[in-house]
Amino acid sequence: MAILSTLVFGEVTVLDLIIFAVITGISVLIAYVAGFYLKKGLSDNLRKDEMIKIVRFVQILIILAGIFISLPSFHVDFGELLLIGGTAGIIIGFASQRLVTNVGSGAFLMLERPMRIGDSVKIGETSGTVDDIRVLSTTVKTYEGIYVRIPNETVFTSEITNYDANVARRFEYRIRIRYSDDADHAMHIIGHLLEAHPFVLKNPGPSVYVDELGENGIILMARIWAPSSEWWSVRTEMLGKIKTTLEKEGIEIPVPQRVVWFAEKTGAKEENISS
Repeated sequence: MAILSTLVFGEVTVLDLIIFAVITGISVLIAYVAGFYLKKGLSDNLRKDEMIKIVRFVQILIILAGIFISLPSFHVDFGELLLIGGTAGIIIGFASQRLVTNVGSGAFLMLERPMRIGDSVKIGETSGTVDDIRVLSTTVKTYEGIYVRIPNETVFTSEITNYDANVARRFEYRIRIRYSDDADHAMHIIGHLLEAHPFVLKNPGPSVYVDELGENGIILMARIWAPSSEWWSVRTEMLGKIKTTLEKEGIEIPVPQRVVWFAEKTGAKEENISS
């Protein structure tokens, strides 16, 4: 131990100690300021306990960096340090490769913010609500109530569809009516129902129009915008209201039908000739 100390450190003076204390003190101050802004930036995306872990991890890294910068004041022989710790560092690096990758991916996700806790998302083949975002993984609660833990490396490299990132979301109905029904009257009824609903947005507003002349009837298209948080309830509620109101007005939704034409029977008239 004494030989190692002699190899690595030279003689330490009072000035060296003062420089070390000043640099370390500055690094502690920087770590405190960085922690303050990290808490402010991550408070909306992470749970409090996870946020505290990340902030402390970053603060420790900053302080260690400050100590490393102050080591030359102790006349440290970095060649000897690298020789002593090189082998151990390689072993630890290989052992923790996936761990470091997941931590790094988690950090990038927190900076980029493609999703937040409570958002409805699709990550790869998994769809559901974001339940938790941790340093190493993200937990998604599927619509069937199953919790799926996804490593942050997989999350970062997958396509992420966020259904709640925009404040409004659009959905549409294709409504079939008979050719004998009044299409203008049907569109007026649908438009009136949409205007009366409190969660159907006025801007952008809904649109109702004839979209297709189909085989079994006229296809009306209704495109509707609603707040993302109320999208599902509006979508399910309005469809039933439109069906019920159209039927009350005598406008029916036709079933598939076919018109079959039979050609008239033709042929020469047979005559019986007797001799």
